[in-house]
Amino acid sequence: MSEPVEWLPDGTPYSPRFGDRYHSENGGLTQARQVFLHGCGLPAAWAGQTQWRILETGFGFGLNFLVTWAAWRADPARCTLLHFVSTEAWPVGAEDLLRATSVHPELAPLARELHAQWWGLLPGVHRLSFEGGRVLLTLYVGDTQAMLRQQMPAVDAVYLDGFSPQRNPEIWDSHTLKAVARCCRRGTRLATWTIARAVRDALAQCGFEVTRAPGVPPKRDNLHATYNPHWEPRTAAQAQPAPRPPGECFVIGGGVAGAATAASLARRGWRVQLLDQGDAPAAGASGLPAGVFAPHVSPDDSLLSRLSRSGVRATLTQARALLREGLDFGQTGVLERHAADKVRNKALPASWADGPGADWSQPASDARLAQAQLPAGTPANWHPHAGWLRPARLVGQLLAQPGITWHGGSHVSRLQRKEGADGAWQALDATGRVLAEAPVVVIAAGADSRTLLNNHWPLQALRGQVSVGTYGPGEAPLAPFPLNGNGNLVPDFPLSGDGDGPRAWIMGSTFERGLTALPPTPAEQQEAHTANFTKMQGLLPPAAERLQADFAAPAGRMRTWAAVRCTLHDRLPVVGPVDAAALPGLWACTAMGARGLTLSVLCGELLAARMQGEPLPLDAKLAKALGAERLASL
Repeated sequence: MSEPVEWLPDGTPYSPRFGDRYHSENGGLTQARQVFLHGCGLPAAWAGQTQWRILETGFGFGLNFLVTWAAWRADPARCTLLHFVSTEAWPVGAEDLLRATSVHPELAPLARELHAQWWGLLPGVHRLSFEGGRVLLTLYVGDTQAMLRQQMPAVDAVYLDGFSPQRNPEIWDSHTLKAVARCCRRGTRLATWTIARAVRDALAQCGFEVTRAPGVPPKRDNLHATYNPHWEPRTAAQAQPAPRPPGECFVIGGGVAGAATAASLARRGWRVQLLDQGDAPAAGASGLPAGVFAPHVSPDDSLLSRLSRSGVRATLTQARALLREGLDFGQTGVLERHAADKVRNKALPASWADGPGADWSQPASDARLAQAQLPAGTPANWHPHAGWLRPARLVGQLLAQPGITWHGGSHVSRLQRKEGADGAWQALDATGRVLAEAPVVVIAAGADSRTLLNNHWPLQALRGQVSVGTYGPGEAPLAPFPLNGNGNLVPDFPLSGDGDGPRAWIMGSTFERGLTALPPTPAEQQEAHTANFTKMQGLLPPAAERLQADFAAPAGRMRTWAAVRCTLHDRLPVVGPVDAAALPGLWACTAMGARGLTLSVLCGELLAARMQGEPLPLDAKLAKALGAERLASL
C-alpha cells in the first residue's frame, strides 16, 4: 500500500504516521528554492560541470527535485548530467503526489512527467530518467541510513530534509548524518531548514563546518554547512576508483548492448566510435524481428528478479522516449504461463498482493486468461509494464544520438594496448590494420566477445531459432498480448515501418548449446520449427491448433530466423572493467543471453555510471553480482 496522506482544510498534505505536515506553511516552493537550491549554491555551482550530484534525505512529494529540475532546465550554463539521489522510506501514492505538486503551475508539466514514472516502488533502488537521460532521479526506498551505507553515492550537494527532528528523530540522528558524510567529498555543501542544536552538533562531529543563514519566514534561521573535516576521511569518493572524465572511446558491437552503452556514454559527453562487422546496426542477435521484455519473478525475489525489474523500467523508459508505440514497441502487458512443475517457483512474494509489487506482477485474472482463450484457473502471472519491442528500431534510435560515429564492416580480430604513457587501446583487423584507437574500449560483441577477450572468461555460445509467420488480410492475431513461459510468443507486430504493411507473429526460441553455424541447415530449421511448435502447444494451445498446418508445411507462410547469443554459467551479464589493474581502460558489457531486451539498456547505464563514478542505477549488490570479479576463479 502507498503511504497514507491526509489533506488539511488549507490543502496542505499531512502525514498520520509522523503527525506532521509534509512541507512548511508557505507551501514548500519557497523553501525548496531558498533553503535547499540556493542554500547549496545552485545553480551557479554546477555551471559548466560535466555532472552534478545531489543527495536528498526524504523525497516526500518531490518538490525539491522538481524545483531543482526546473532550475537546471532554465540554466544555459547547466551541467551536462544532473543526478538527484533521494531516500524515502514511505513513498506516497501517485495520485497524492500529483495533487501536491501540480498546484504549482510552473512545475505542473514536470510533475506530470514524474507522476508517469511513479509506480512499482518496492524497497530498493529505482532509477527514473528525464530529459532524454540527462536528468536522473535515483530513489532509495528504505531506511535512509541503511540505504546510504549500502549504496554510498559520491555527491556534490546535500539537501538535508524530512519531518521535524521531534517527529522523526531517526533521519536526523548522528548515525544517519555519519552515513550522509560518507557520501560527501571535501567541499560538498549541505543545506537544511532546521537549526536544532543536536543536528548542528552532529554535523560538526561528522566534519561539517556549520553556519546559520537567514531563514524563510516564519523561520528566522536555516543551516548551511560545508564538508571540510580536520582529518582525512574515507568517503565514497575515496572508496571508488578515480572516475574517468569524458573523452574518446570505442565500442565493439552494434547490437542493443553496444548501442545502449554508446548512447549512455555519449549523453555524458564521450565521443564514441562504434565498430561492428555488419554493414548495418543490429546485424547479429539484435536483429530479432521482435521480442519480449518482462520481469522475472520468484517467491524469494531473487537477484535475477530484482535485476530484471530494473531492466524493464530502463527499457520501457528508453522505448517511450525514442520509439513509436504500436509500431516499434508496445507496453501491452505480458502473460506468463507456468508449466505444471514450475508453479511453485513462479509464485509471487506474499507481500505483493496489495502493494507496489502488484504494479510489476500479479496473478492472472480469469478475465485476462479468457482474452488469451485459456481456461479459468490456468496458472499464470500478468506483468502490466512488460511488452514487445523491435530491437533493431531501438538500436537505430540509440545510435542516432549526437556523439556516436558508426563504423560498419569493421571486423575486429584482436585488441592490443600501445606502449607508452597514454596506453591507448587499438582495434585491429585480420591484416593488422588499426580500425580505431582510444584510451577506453568497451567489448559488447555478444558471442564474438570470447575471441576479443582471448577466452578470458568462460563465455558460452548459444544459437537460437525462432519461427516467424505472417497474417493474411483481415486475419485476427493469435492473442491480444505476448505470452511467455517455456518460450515466448509475440502475437502481433508490423513488418513495415509505417504499420500499413503485413503483420506477423514470432514464436521461440530454441536453445542450441555449442552451435554457432549460420544459417542453420534446412534440417536444423525444420527441427527448430518442431521445437517451437511444441512450446506453442504448451504456451497457447488455441494458437498451436490454428497454426498446425503451417508448422507441418513451414515453407509456405513461415520462416526461421537464427542468431547466436552469448551466456555465462550463472545466466547473468558481465558489466564493468575486465581487469582494472592488469588491463586498464578495457571494459565489457556482454553475456546478455536470452534477456538482452530486458537488460541491455540498464547495463549500458551501469557501465557508464561505474566508469564515471556516478550513483549507480540499481542496487549496489546487484551491480557487484554483474562485475567481472565473480569470474576470477573460473
